[in-house]
Amino acid sequence: MSHEQRLADTGIVLPDGYPPAGLYVPAVRSGNLLHVGGHGPVRSDGTRITGKVGGDVDLETGQEAARLTGLQMLRSIKAELGSLDRVARVVKVFGMVNCAPGFNQTPAVINGCSQLFHDVFGEAGIHTRSAVGMAELPFDISVEIEAIVEVTPDG
Repeated sequence: MSHEQRLADTGIVLPDGYPPAGLYVPAVRSGNLLHVGGHGPVRSDGTRITGKVGGDVDLETGQEAARLTGLQMLRSIKAELGSLDRVARVVKVFGMVNCAPGFNQTPAVINGCSQLFHDVFGEAGIHTRSAVGMAELPFDISVEIEAIVEVTPDG
């Protein structure tokens, strides 16, 4: 089954794009790798999930923030490649969680994105990963995630 078909079958709708917050682009292709820069949790109404996970944001909301971030990333991947079917595999995910002191469940938070990638890409969505806690993230967003994706050859 194609990635685009799996996306449609699961009823996942990709969000509208969210403009970069500085002088950068959402993704850059180099050879057969697509480097997807840091994305954040933007809701369909344009608001962000903000706050510290383990403090004013609970684990479940943190996981939802990671899933929303993954949706933004999928939109950027599709915009860059033209189709999610061009993804050969997700290679690496680097997840950053805006944490309250003492919060140590960052892997559980980033699972929100990892599960989405598995749902969309199947086995090709299983990746290496780092999930780290941060004292602060831009605009107080709860999660920021970046990734490296292998792309099928042009043709």
